[in-house]
Amino acid sequence: MPRWSPSRRESRGPLGRAKPDGASAPRPPGGPAPGPDGGRGFFVPVPHTLTGTVHGTGGGIYRVALEGGATVEATLRGRLKLEDRTGDRVVIGDRVRLAEVGDGYAIEAVEPREREIVRRTPGRQKAKVVAANLDTLVVVVAARDPEPRPESIDRLLVIAEANGVVGVLAVNKVELPGAREAAEELAGIYRPAGYPVHLVSARSGEGLASFSDLLCRVSSALVGPSGSGKSSLLNVIEPGLALRTGELSRVRRGRHTTVSSRLIALSCGGLVADTPGFSDVGLWDVPGERLEGCFPEFEPHLGSCRFRGCRHLKEPDCAVLSAVDEGTIAPSRYQSYRALREESLAG
Repeated sequence: MPRWSPSRRESRGPLGRAKPDGASAPRPPGGPAPGPDGGRGFFVPVPHTLTGTVHGTGGGIYRVALEGGATVEATLRGRLKLEDRTGDRVVIGDRVRLAEVGDGYAIEAVEPREREIVRRTPGRQKAKVVAANLDTLVVVVAARDPEPRPESIDRLLVIAEANGVVGVLAVNKVELPGAREAAEELAGIYRPAGYPVHLVSARSGEGLASFSDLLCRVSSALVGPSGSGKSSLLNVIEPGLALRTGELSRVRRGRHTTVSSRLIALSCGGLVADTPGFSDVGLWDVPGERLEGCFPEFEPHLGSCRFRGCRHLKEPDCAVLSAVDEGTIAPSRYQSYRALREESLAG
């Protein structure tokens, strides 16, 4: 479909149809139209359809960035509300088709999602999709103040693996006293496990060139505990953003709508999801039998255990347990796996 822009729209005929060279004045809607054989047919009005990506949701209103660069607000077409979709019917990152309805727009179709970020809310049996079509989940922690918790990092990286997105670790505040050693220790755990690790400082600017280059090339979500410096990092990378410290992932209430999620468009071309709920690392749902596949460093050892279906907990001749004993798998990573596996068995 051609990209839409105001200039293109002005050059099109009634209802968005392109006018052939030398075309005469447009026909009134419903008037007769010449057929391909020169006969007379009937002109049937159709709505002008646009395509774009959902950049904001809240209060039943969806902010959609059109392919031509403009941004419009839209509501949800009635028939979409009846469709059985996973979690929310429309979330940030969804690619949608809009129809002009009166003086506004309505979402009439949602294209199939390539990826979904899914979490489970306590007390609810149905998984909730919070973002679609993202390709990177960046776990942001502070090397100091607050102290990083490897088990929390691992839970978030499991979310990335389970949802088919790239997991990245960013360790902020490396300029603080004693923080360098803690940051290097984390890098020593997660780089061998296969994860890119960025040691950064929003205050001194250390490591921000490569970290900024990453965010400019991907559509991502920055997740992690409060106080890790997610908003501060984005403010340095995108100075015009002017996020207040702690603003990222808070629900913003306006006079008429509540914006619960949004995609922040960086001037360099990247997109960053701002989605409340990720700060609570307990909100996740991965079947126990899939957990081993969510720890990349386990992969070389899977299939070498004595027993088929080994859970890697206390079974004899377990290749994963042997790798832990040999130092190939970090003990903290294995302990996170064990805790999550036992949670799944208990649940």
